[in-house]
Amino acid sequence: MASADLSEELECSLCLDIYTDPVTLRCGHNFCRVCIDRVLDSQERSGGYFCPECRKKFTVRPGLHKNFALRNIAERFLSTRPDQEASGVRCTYCVDSPVPAVMSCLHCDASMCDKHLRAHSKAPEHVLCAPTTSPETRRCSVHKKILEYYCTEDAACVCVSCCVIGGHVGHKMMSLDEAFKEKKKKLRNYLQKMIAEKEESEKRVQSLEERRRKEQEKADNEKERVTVLFKVLRRRLEELEKKVLSDITRKVESFDDIIRQLEIKKAELSRKMRHIEELCNMTDPLTILQESDTGDLCDTEDRHDKQLHDGGDLDVAGISHTLHTGLADIMSGVTGRIYGQLADILLDVNTAGNDLHISDDRKTASWSPGQNRPETPERFQYWPQVLSSRSFSSGRHYWEVDVGGSDSWTVGMCYPSIARRGLQSLIGSYNKSWCLCNGDDQYSVKHDREEIRLPEKIPSDGVRIYLDYEAGQISFYALCDPIRHLHTFTATFTEPLHAALWVGGGCIKIFGENQGV
Repeated sequence: MASADLSEELECSLCLDIYTDPVTLRCGHNFCRVCIDRVLDSQERSGGYFCPECRKKFTVRPGLHKNFALRNIAERFLSTRPDQEASGVRCTYCVDSPVPAVMSCLHCDASMCDKHLRAHSKAPEHVLCAPTTSPETRRCSVHKKILEYYCTEDAACVCVSCCVIGGHVGHKMMSLDEAFKEKKKKLRNYLQKMIAEKEESEKRVQSLEERRRKEQEKADNEKERVTVLFKVLRRRLEELEKKVLSDITRKVESFDDIIRQLEIKKAELSRKMRHIEELCNMTDPLTILQESDTGDLCDTEDRHDKQLHDGGDLDVAGISHTLHTGLADIMSGVTGRIYGQLADILLDVNTAGNDLHISDDRKTASWSPGQNRPETPERFQYWPQVLSSRSFSSGRHYWEVDVGGSDSWTVGMCYPSIARRGLQSLIGSYNKSWCLCNGDDQYSVKHDREEIRLPEKIPSDGVRIYLDYEAGQISFYALCDPIRHLHTFTATFTEPLHAALWVGGGCIKIFGENQGV
């Protein structure tokens, strides 16, 4: 009874059998790994995960943790459970009531319980084996003799006749016990390898799940940012649309005002005309002469003529200018929201190598050997490169460079602690700098001595370098139409970052505000 109770406790609720490789969900319920994997796979297709036992929901596919204690208990229980109960083979001789068999005799084609086994012949030809209902599978199909050997060349179990007169004459043979032990040894080795591979797969799955979780958080934040961005964009476009339509409508409505004033003037002229006609029809000179000055009657208010008649045409050019200016302001604001602030980059002459000339506005670096600047701790000694005077330790920023004037160049960002002499001072060579570079039309990105070649030529003379300090990202873009993403480095920044340039010939120029694409 106790064994039955324990058996129930060790049964997987999915397959209703003793646990095999049991794993635990976060809710505490246990399942065979194969069983729960199959259930989670089916749930994945339906779009949600939950525990089959308690129905607890999970936002992502739950991790499976090995239950070593439960596995050991299940294995020990299986090892102590009577084999005859599991085999289901009954004693051939107990015809009155079925009794579980403990052994089968291949010679007799019979299975026996403990009682009949004690009375069974002990002769060598009576070969005993575990209880079986198919003893014919243990005999040679050709010679009908018991399989006693294993042919290593043909990987087959054979009888003694197969070795002497059959098709296995001269082949290397092993006893079944030896072959059995060797095969089990190989299987254990395979099992160990599979267990190691499975554990490695589990680690990778957990690592990917953690990475997916982080990426999902970033994606949710980006979705929220993009949603807000488009709300602002739609609002500003609607405001611009209302303003332009209002200007157009106001111009048309101005004609209505002019027409109303002209109608008033026309009515006043008609009144004065009737009065003058009345005066002209009078015969009494005294009445006419006593009338107010006729010049006032003929005054048609010429001072209003210019306003009434010079309404002008619709200013299409002015409307276009308003549209262009408004859209440019909107796009400038959108660019700032996407890429952060356009950084005002000025080159620090104190860091420039002696093969670089820095322009007076500190925006252009040109290859020009022999500048004869004094050697200082902050100056690069061996390379034609220079840093920006400004550094960035937070926020989102971008800057843009015209690289069309040079066939060999490097642009990127680096820590102020970068070496100033030796190979480690070259931008992109060690772990203190990140860069995009070109030499002989071969483009690549570099960091910490690792180079990734880009598959094709950059289709633009303009390059954008984008920094998101908190997210730990440095990205490079080609300023073509549409703008093309080239590569993104991800890191945890530990120092402020400076813009950095290397020029191997010609010149490269930093775009000023509103000069980039």
